[in-house]
Amino acid sequence: MRIEASKTIRLALPIIIGELAQMSLHIIDAAMVGAISYKQLAAAALVINAMNIPFVLGIGMTISVSQMVSMAHGRNDKGAVSHYFFNGFFLCAVTAIIISLTLVFGKSILYHLGQDAEVVELAIPFMQLMGYSIIPMLLFMTLKQFADGLQLTKTAMLLSLLSLPLNVFLNWLLIYGNWGFARLELIGAGWATLITRSVTFIALFFIILNHRRFQKYINKSYWQMKWSTIKELLNIGVPSSLQIGMEAGAFAISGIIIGTISAVAQAAHQIALSCASFTFMVSMGLAQAGSIRVSNAYGRKDWPHISSIGRSTLFIALLYGMFCAIAFVLFKNSLPSVFNKNEDVIKMASLLLLFAALFQISDSTQAIGAGLLRGIKDVKTPTVLIAIAYWVIGLPVGWLLAFRFGMGASGMWTGLILGLTFASFFLIRRFLKMSKRNLSSIP
Repeated sequence: MRIEASKTIRLALPIIIGELAQMSLHIIDAAMVGAISYKQLAAAALVINAMNIPFVLGIGMTISVSQMVSMAHGRNDKGAVSHYFFNGFFLCAVTAIIISLTLVFGKSILYHLGQDAEVVELAIPFMQLMGYSIIPMLLFMTLKQFADGLQLTKTAMLLSLLSLPLNVFLNWLLIYGNWGFARLELIGAGWATLITRSVTFIALFFIILNHRRFQKYINKSYWQMKWSTIKELLNIGVPSSLQIGMEAGAFAISGIIIGTISAVAQAAHQIALSCASFTFMVSMGLAQAGSIRVSNAYGRKDWPHISSIGRSTLFIALLYGMFCAIAFVLFKNSLPSVFNKNEDVIKMASLLLLFAALFQISDSTQAIGAGLLRGIKDVKTPTVLIAIAYWVIGLPVGWLLAFRFGMGASGMWTGLILGLTFASFFLIRRFLKMSKRNLSSIP
């Protein structure tokens, strides 16, 4: 188990660093905009919550690329790798354009969510810019998933890291109006994000098409559109999108619901959620690494290896969840002040960080469980389990506790904890049962 855990961690580290870098872009925007006023922060939170569901649906579609590429790589079929890359890029490009246009032309929905009027007026132009930025972001993620599927993870990681100082610099220029630029505040953060995402996509696209490490997997004779290939990608991508979308959607809807309580509650929720989302990126990186390694072994039908990889990855997730829970408890009073100086916001965010600490173990392990099942192409039943966890248990219970039992934002977070725990238990149980059944059938 120790050897397999070590291999998974080595693969996961560049993925995790890249995921954290991408997550940091949102946190940097929140911190730099929050320094202006808490209503600017609340407006940024409203947009992030509103666009989170369609955005993660797109992310789920890109995951199909890494899964199919990894399985082909496990069979040492370079032609199939190139073929999946071409078809996957086309599918994800179409998905990105559809999502972007939906967000840009549907931005007026923000007026109908019962939010603070001033917050909505600030959010509308920011929503449009963030909608446009979806296209380069999802195309970058498609290329990243291709490279990750080949276990060549460092290039995307380096580009993600380099995007941080670029984004900070552009924010400094455009949010605050330095060096003669107009002071655009929240709109400036939107422009900075759009520019940063475009630059990183173009850079990774150029590297993959021209660098010698990728050349043996880029064979244009296999670049043919096939419906059977698109269908394979959709069979993984659609359930993956729904899985990630239903979880992210539950948190996004919870943010919108909490926003009906007050702008202070929404800002506090966004701070706690930003911290929890940051730690969750590590879990997602571990899940992606475990899924890629399992998928590679699944391409060879190597069930002993699949079982070993899965158990070791779950053990890592358990330890990591415990570490994050302790960290949130210890730093619950200092973390909120990084985002905002309003005393009411800080006080409420400190309380919500305690709830975030409670679900760290189940949040980490459910992500790993879903990733491992995805690696063996088991996506339909896990999608149903996740739907029950968040939309039958998490949100309804959270709403009841928040409004019928007067718990406010704390009640909504309690409901989400229950949903996460349900998902974690049943996803892990399913992977272990499937592994045991296939191992017992080996002569």
